[in-house]
Amino acid sequence: MLVAMRIIAGRYRSRTLKAPAGAATRPTSDRLRETLFNVLAPRIEGARFADLYAGSGAVGMEALSRGAAQAVFVERAAPALAALRANLAALGITVGFRIQTGGVAGFLRKAAGEQPFDIVFLDPPYDAAEEYAAALGLLGGGAAALLAADAVVVAEHRRKERLEERYGGLRRTRLLEQGDAGLSFYAAAREETSGMREDGQG
Repeated sequence: MLVAMRIIAGRYRSRTLKAPAGAATRPTSDRLRETLFNVLAPRIEGARFADLYAGSGAVGMEALSRGAAQAVFVERAAPALAALRANLAALGITVGFRIQTGGVAGFLRKAAGEQPFDIVFLDPPYDAAEEYAAALGLLGGGAAALLAADAVVVAEHRRKERLEERYGGLRRTRLLEQGDAGLSFYAAAREETSGMREDGQG
């Protein structure tokens, strides 16, 4: 069984997408995607976008529709991958994307030499706390080179289950809540100098 969604804005506006039903995929709602992209709008044009735990690919395709230069979809579940490929084909998207099959942590650990991303979106299953911790921990640590200098990392999660304020070098800069869902925005934390001036004098 498939559930229907739509592209909200941009080149593919109002086009229909399909996703497998059930909590394992749980596509980001149209309303929450609209909220997400209202915030990301100034960053989208020409961006390199990572859609981690991509599911049907709706978020990454929304980014492409709005002018992202490239989207990388990371997904391991066979039903979701089938829907993702079918959605790309239905929209006629043949360039500007890559599908990476397998787990997110494995991708982040092995992506040495990958061109940095401007925007990273991750939406693990809500109950998979270890996936949030692993992915955000890697992005704030060993895989930090995957982030452009001014990159933003966005995690969708259950509203009542708050994520950490910091994961290594990532610091939360914004939290948006809508319905049962939350969006936590992270950026690379600037090192604090405990009140010391650049000349080293207090």
